[in-house]
Amino acid sequence: MVSFADDPATIFILLAFVVVVVVFSPMQSEEAEELDRSIMDGLSGFISVLPDEYLACIFQFLSLGNRKRCSLVCRRWLRTEGQSRHRLSLNAQSDMQHLIHFIFSRFDAVTKLALKCDRSSVSIADESLVLISERCQNLNRLKLRTWCDLTDAGMSTFSKNCRGLKKLLCGSCTFGAKSMNAMLDHCPALEELSVKRIRGIIVGAEPIGPGVAATALKTIFMKELYNGQCFGPLIIGAKNLKSLKLFRCSGDWDKLFPLIVDRVTGIVEIHMERIQISDIGLEALSNCSNLEILHLVKAPECTNAGLGVVAGKCKLLRKLHIDGWKANRIGDQGLIVVANSCLNLQELVFIGVNPTNISLGMLASNCQNLERLTLCGSDTVGDAEISCIAAICIALKKLCIKSCPVSDYGMEALASGCPNLIKVKVNKCRGVTSEGVEWLRSSRGSLVINLDTGEQLDVVLVNIWCFGSLLLVLFVRFVILLLQIIDGLILK
Repeated sequence: MVSFADDPATIFILLAFVVVVVVFSPMQSEEAEELDRSIMDGLSGFISVLPDEYLACIFQFLSLGNRKRCSLVCRRWLRTEGQSRHRLSLNAQSDMQHLIHFIFSRFDAVTKLALKCDRSSVSIADESLVLISERCQNLNRLKLRTWCDLTDAGMSTFSKNCRGLKKLLCGSCTFGAKSMNAMLDHCPALEELSVKRIRGIIVGAEPIGPGVAATALKTIFMKELYNGQCFGPLIIGAKNLKSLKLFRCSGDWDKLFPLIVDRVTGIVEIHMERIQISDIGLEALSNCSNLEILHLVKAPECTNAGLGVVAGKCKLLRKLHIDGWKANRIGDQGLIVVANSCLNLQELVFIGVNPTNISLGMLASNCQNLERLTLCGSDTVGDAEISCIAAICIALKKLCIKSCPVSDYGMEALASGCPNLIKVKVNKCRGVTSEGVEWLRSSRGSLVINLDTGEQLDVVLVNIWCFGSLLLVLFVRFVILLLQIIDGLILK
């Protein structure tokens, strides 16, 4: 005869039931506490023979708060919960230094660590970071945010202790180029590097190279760097780079992109937002024949010519996001080349771009796999353009229209077009009314429609303006009355 204790599956189910009781049972009732105690006593024999691996497996399905509650059941659960915790986020203020030993004695299997500190607080310094690196040598992901007391020496020692690091994310820290080079020189498995607002990287800083991470780096994300050009050798040396994202990084990138493309040939994804790039840089990027995702955001020097060159050579494009910043330098001419060359497009986002029926019709007819389309802030997109999309774009599933001169007539066209359409989102289109949306919803019951006319925001702004005007009038009257009183006192 086989007992329950000999069946691991049965014990696993019983233990899961006990965890549910511990997590979700109310603590206020004495009867409930007595019931919980009797259940725990009756099942303690089965739980005692269950391996810790089974218990750790159940803990993985619980939220952070519920894991904390389970860790208070007994010493074994406390130990198992700590040893099975792989992700940890800490508020790295200076008063945490004397607790590091106790924290990482319990959580000794952490592989993903986030250390954050408020800007108004004092963060832990190099000594604490080195101590953490000695206790967490299996780290593969590290996130540092708002560290003001961390220097190049501390980062250098950390990199030597944590050579298995795969992801490094730094934001609003004070260390400089030496720290970056140390991490890249000692972490051969580093695949993802994210650098945001690093204040120690200034003009004249030493170049940052790929080091031993040259072959492992797959993703580089840089944001708001005053001297982003010093990362040029790193990007050029990352031979297997797949994704490059540049957000508001100063410097002339037209000179750097030809060097990058010559050495890095496998880039699949490029994001560029508010960086100094023109058609010269786009022409260099057109040599990335494997490019599938391109985001060109607020780059006023880029024109139809540059976009046309990219579209003509990068025929594998799946996602294209263009924010023209209402500069009117990208329009039908460039989009027609996209329609004729990039037949695999699945997602299109146009912000501040003014396409017409000509380009939108060609995109809808040529790009048979187009599933997601966003039109925002386009003065030329009206009912005729929406009707054209509805009639031709068969594969479209999601449509977003914002701040465009579209009315209820455009919504009526969607009732009979785009047979695969699942969701429509309309924001701040003054001509679209709730009645028109309700008619469309009744015509296509399965279609999800979100309407935001922006009228509530306008009412709030008007009320704020009226209240401010009233305060200004009262203040002026108070000043006049005060001056009159002062004048009367002087005359007396």
